Amino acid sequence: MNKLTLFFAAILSFSTVFSQQDSVLFAGEHHFKNIIQLTNGGDNAEAYWSYDSKRITFQRTNPKEGINCDQIFMGLVPTNNNTPFTYKSISGGKGRTTCSYFLPDGKHIIYASTIGGGVDCPPAVDRAKYGNKYIWPLYNSYDIYMADTSGKVIKQLTNAKGYDAEATLSYDGKKMIYCSDKEGDLELYVMDLATGKEKRITHTLGYDGGAWFSPDGKKIVWRASRPSTPEEIEEYKSLLAEGMVAPTKMEVWIANADGSDAKQITHLGQANWAPNFTPDGKHIIFCSNHEYKRGFPFNMYLMDLEGNNIEKISRDKGFDAFPMFSFDGKKIIFASNRNNGGTRDTNLFVADWVE
Repeated sequence: MNKLTLFFAAILSFSTVFSQQDSVLFAGEHHFKNIIQLTNGGDNAEAYWSYDSKRITFQRTNPKEGINCDQIFMGLVPTNNNTPFTYKSISGGKGRTTCSYFLPDGKHIIYASTIGGGVDCPPAVDRAKYGNKYIWPLYNSYDIYMADTSGKVIKQLTNAKGYDAEATLSYDGKKMIYCSDKEGDLELYVMDLATGKEKRITHTLGYDGGAWFSPDGKKIVWRASRPSTPEEIEEYKSLLAEGMVAPTKMEVWIANADGSDAKQITHLGQANWAPNFTPDGKHIIFCSNHEYKRGFPFNMYLMDLEGNNIEKISRDKGFDAFPMFSFDGKKIIFASNRNNGGTRDTNLFVADWVE
């Protein structure tokens, strides 16, 4: 689902409209050059590169176009502003879909879908019931599928009852890491795609999700909540029993690829999420609202593997998140509220990466 892409919208709904001039590039964003806005309108997020660094898959919602819940699309990334970004549907408009990722062959993708529960969009959460807190539904019809780039489903990769989503692949394409609540908590699992054999690699109460492998396949990084007080634990377990989670307090964790030697590397407070590795494997890029007591904006940051030397790399006054470097390390793609004409649209932007 559009997991945390709606997180910022829930927070911004309590705020005033920002008095910031629209722009695709802000002062201080010296790592970005030749920035291109790919989409215009709707909620567009979780854009991830193909291994040849030429295409992306992403999820999109836009009721004005009849896209009432997240659907997966694929497109060729233009190299200049004179070439329009065109894209096509992969998920076919059925169910709710999320978390797409290319296989190394460039001919297949994986993504999660609720199609097993029906072709309609599953119902949204009535947040008024929970004091208007940001609550994210864990649809138990979510499973992970492999499809070719024409949209034909080739294989269903997960079939356990419950939420299975948030999948990414190791750089060699042999292993998939994903989040599931099939054993009663939101944990990470690693699956061998060739055999289907898998192993649970997290075992601590709290939400573990959004994991990525390092380029050499030896490490993983992910976001995690760790409820600690009796009140936090009760709220977490109560929501989980209803098939929901409130992912507003998260930190970034790193471990060996088998889950061993796990350690928390941010201690910033609030929501620190969407982490993944830089192509050289020496740094982690992530999204956070830790600088802002009201919970917004969200910006993107770089840090080393110990969580030190944090550098702010984006400056939008609304929402910058879901960054991913192209596999050749030359470009970065991310989702942002920038240049949206004062709306709450979230669009995709690609830029040359400047060290």
